[in-house]
Amino acid sequence: MRSVPIVDRVTDAFFALDTSFRFTYLNERAETLLKRSREELIGRVMWDEFPQTVETQFPEGFHRAMDEQVPVSFEIYHAPLETWFEARAYPSETGLSVFMRDVSERKAQETTLAQHAAVVEAIRDAVVTLDRNREIITVNGATESVLGAGRSTLVGEHVETLTEVAGIDDDDAVEIGRAITDVDVGNAAHRQLELPYVGPDGDDRMGEFRFVPVEDNAATVAAIVRDITDQHEYDRVVTSLHEVTRWLLESDDPEEICAIAVHAGSDLLDLPISGVWLLEEEQGYLEPVAGTAGAHDEFGGLPRFNPGEGLVWEVFEGGEVQLFDDLGDTDGLYNPETPLRSEIIAPIGTHGVLMTGSYDPHWFDETDVDLISTLVENTRAALDRADRERVLRDRTAELERQTERLEAVAEILSSDLQRQLEAVADALADDGADEWEFPLAEDTVETTLDRAERLVDDVREFARNASAVGPRSRLRLESAIDDALADSRLDPNNVVVDAPAALRADPDRFVHLLQTAFDSAVARANDDVTIQIGLVGFEDDGSRGFFLLDDAAEIPPNAHDRVLDPTADDDTAIDGLGLALVRAIAEAHDWTCTVTNGDNGGTRIEIREITTLERDPA
Repeated sequence: MRSVPIVDRVTDAFFALDTSFRFTYLNERAETLLKRSREELIGRVMWDEFPQTVETQFPEGFHRAMDEQVPVSFEIYHAPLETWFEARAYPSETGLSVFMRDVSERKAQETTLAQHAAVVEAIRDAVVTLDRNREIITVNGATESVLGAGRSTLVGEHVETLTEVAGIDDDDAVEIGRAITDVDVGNAAHRQLELPYVGPDGDDRMGEFRFVPVEDNAATVAAIVRDITDQHEYDRVVTSLHEVTRWLLESDDPEEICAIAVHAGSDLLDLPISGVWLLEEEQGYLEPVAGTAGAHDEFGGLPRFNPGEGLVWEVFEGGEVQLFDDLGDTDGLYNPETPLRSEIIAPIGTHGVLMTGSYDPHWFDETDVDLISTLVENTRAALDRADRERVLRDRTAELERQTERLEAVAEILSSDLQRQLEAVADALADDGADEWEFPLAEDTVETTLDRAERLVDDVREFARNASAVGPRSRLRLESAIDDALADSRLDPNNVVVDAPAALRADPDRFVHLLQTAFDSAVARANDDVTIQIGLVGFEDDGSRGFFLLDDAAEIPPNAHDRVLDPTADDDTAIDGLGLALVRAIAEAHDWTCTVTNGDNGGTRIEIREITTLERDPA
């Protein structure tokens, strides 16, 4: 048996409010009643949008339900529609679930029940009248279809016979007796109870038992029993979805959020074959991230959807929830041999889609569409929040890294300056010299100035925001190498390029990366240094990139990570920020930088995750 009610049986207007009395959901009946669309009301405060309700029972009733966390119900007359409505509000930690029922017909029937037997007989609710001895006087035809007992069984019997036939437990039967007494003696104008009972087919049902006084020579109380099982289940599901929303918003892990959404759909909405796909933004396909056990059992894993593949991608691009009643009559299926016969596909904003299916055609209805729409909207909000939290964490981490690096830069500058001052101080303190000479000879001064200029350039480059990459354009690797060599201390004849290639990068910063890597190798060499440049990731389908392998004094393994961060005790720091700057520029492009040793010695620098890198046939 499905846990989701059939939409045709739920005729009540329904809307949900959060704790600030803002609309969070309306069904179509509520839109019709309020003469306003969901788009106009979602997120709006009820009292602001309908100021005329402030002078009615709505504020008092809703505030009582929210403050005391108890269900409330009251009746209100809508003058423009000349209609009586019964409002019922059910509280939860996240707000109120409100049902508005048209009770005009029932109110007329309650006052004229005995005189209008034909009307009583025509309604679908069970109607039973009782005398002062609690014996059943009349029973309408609907009583048998609602409670499973007709006139021959009930008329002339005590009301206890009715509770026994309906399988009502003893405690609830006592409540029914009290309600009848309150109405009969005038303690209440009416009494209403919602109680479980056993239906004609032996299944568990939920009934609304309403007791009203009647003016008749024999009967004094009328009991009207309505089967509200579908409505009660609808209320349960919507209330549970409020709880699911809280769980969704407590998580900042997209995969966990999707798993919660999938299992909520399975448990609450009876959707055993469901899955969620999220957009992999860099590659541009929909990747399955969560699925029910039924989906995995049926398909042995969920497929990946590339652009243009199947109904899933079509609906994702369209942005609107779609119900497919019969896949046998539907074109554009991803798998024409699928055993599924009906589907609902719901976009989760721009994040991805939720899809649920059934083996039966025409299995879903508009109520399913409404509830799934609510579920995916809450899932979208949770994923939006998770994205914001991730961006905030990334920015915080980046600021921390930038702060640490800038502190290290300051340390390098101060250490270099300290060394120069110490050299001057040592010279001044050398009293043994016959003739004092400035300790930095002309060639030394020129070397020192060159070193200082390079260091200042590196600091300026390093201090730039790592994310501030300029416009990327297509570059030939060999041309960028030539430009880097023009300003480098490396002999152009000592560079060997294995294969031509092209990539997209910020031209100035990429050239600076290469130049810095070249100068770092020169600083570690006692004599001429040769650098080999080759491609990686093409033969083994790994992440693409390139390497620079030099034959200078190799960086020992225990220093590979250290040289990628600016540090004052690095022997090459006085010649610039070295490989720390290479890493900073690589990360600004969303690439990775690692340092290892070559198979035959030397130092190997690898730049990977360059998705735009390709072999250049030119």
